[in-house]
Amino acid sequence: MLSPAAARHAQVLRLQPEELVCLFNGKGGEWSARIEQMGRKDVQVRVGAHHAIEREAKNQVVLAIGMPANERMDWLVEKATELGVTRLVPLMTERSVLRLHADRALKRQFHWQAMAHAACEQCGRNRPPVIELPQSLTQWLQQDHGSTQKRLLSLSPGTAPTGLVQGHVTVLSGPEGGLSSAEEALAVGAGFAPWQLGPRTLRAETAALAALTLCAESVPP
Repeated sequence: MLSPAAARHAQVLRLQPEELVCLFNGKGGEWSARIEQMGRKDVQVRVGAHHAIEREAKNQVVLAIGMPANERMDWLVEKATELGVTRLVPLMTERSVLRLHADRALKRQFHWQAMAHAACEQCGRNRPPVIELPQSLTQWLQQDHGSTQKRLLSLSPGTAPTGLVQGHVTVLSGPEGGLSSAEEALAVGAGFAPWQLGPRTLRAETAALAALTLCAESVPP
């Protein structure tokens, strides 16, 4: 039997008994299945063979971003999932429009995680990214980010252009207008190397997704 959320999705798609579907549990691979019964609140399926199919990006990328306004953050979560982000960290910064605390932050995290799952269903990923609880930039910088490469998208003059990235990468991207000079200094002190995507000033969500694409799919020349 499918979960309530998956059952509702099947009903929205107007699936019928005997139709074939593809199922995944987020731990890798997927199962072929056939719908046996459609109810108003549940869907029963017969699960078939497991297929060891992976559609993850070449490199693991953590994207930490100063949150834009609600609908733009929703769009960012959806597109970042399609592009292969491994983990997405919503941050509250000095220039962030959206600020979330306590119960409201937890509700938005749940909402964004559900959006990531739905995006996986659309694009064929079978390992949904983790959407972390919204937090302040200072809190996040104090955490241990391991041996990952650390990159900071910066608008500061003289910042080096983007180079080829290999392996596990953590990208820090600011909100509209970028991080403040004090915040950039904190990030640099935490080991983040400033870099730019090019000569044009991009919107916050455009810059984050462009960096994600370059990092996730970079391969040696």
